[in-house]
Amino acid sequence: MSLAGIFASAVAPIVAIGAVGYLLGRTRGLDVDPLNTVLVYVLIPALVFHSLATTTIDGRTVLKVFAGVTAFVVAMTLLAEVAGRAAGVEEPLLSALVLESVYPNSGNLGIPLSAFAFGAVGRSTAVLFLTAQAVLIYTHGVYVAARTDAGSRLAGVRRVFAIPLVYAVVAAVALRWLGALPPADSNAMETLRLVGDSSIPLMLIMLGSQLVGADLRAALGPVSLVSVLKLLVAPAVGLTVVLALGVANTAVARVFVLECATPAAITPLILVLEFGGDGEPTDLSASEFVSTTVLTSTLASMVTLTLLIAVLRSGVVL
Repeated sequence: MSLAGIFASAVAPIVAIGAVGYLLGRTRGLDVDPLNTVLVYVLIPALVFHSLATTTIDGRTVLKVFAGVTAFVVAMTLLAEVAGRAAGVEEPLLSALVLESVYPNSGNLGIPLSAFAFGAVGRSTAVLFLTAQAVLIYTHGVYVAARTDAGSRLAGVRRVFAIPLVYAVVAAVALRWLGALPPADSNAMETLRLVGDSSIPLMLIMLGSQLVGADLRAALGPVSLVSVLKLLVAPAVGLTVVLALGVANTAVARVFVLECATPAAITPLILVLEFGGDGEPTDLSASEFVSTTVLTSTLASMVTLTLLIAVLRSGVVL
């Protein structure tokens, strides 16, 4: 398939739905907070439960995905720390730089993108990636955001136990192990599928709305550094991880690399604002830095992700 065909089939739907969210945010002042509450507490848990309950990915591969996400986070943290310090970035901007470099937008963008690009396996793998990342971002991520405040770190780590998707994972795995899951075509499972599927367009609409107000003129220095780490270095690290772990399922390995290559996530902004230090850099605040990084990396990723999908589908590297 040509690059134009790949863009049309896998990336253009993302752009189109995200553009709707952007227009709503700009013209109607869309408030994403209540939408995020519905997403986090209802839609994503349903998506996670249904995906794990019906996935054909074997247990050994699932464990490798979780191990791979952990290895990816560790490797990217080290690279971002070294690059940030070498560039002379200081706290609290350094913490924001590390978080933005490490954590990809595996939810709002990654799940729909993987589903469009690689079908059902793509969606299931993306959900596994998101689940592992959610646990890490409220442990490792909080630690990075609150390096100097142990009390804040502890409070943030407790949030792991308040994330509904964690319990959705536990419930799905337990019921599969007990053989107590309802049939895939039952009303209960179909309802969960319907609710979970509705999260995909909503995540894209929210993503588009969150890009309103970001300042492209600030996209210099550390912002450009993060974009390079996220869009060029991260997929190479992801590829190294799946090769090192020996992920036998080629489709899962390809989606893992694709998830690693998605642009910067918005969640680090929440961590930096809530758990970060009081000081601010002279030229660019942490919040401006994160919002600008999300915008620039998201726009640039439309090109890099199209190219990456073409490479992954060609079988050149996996």
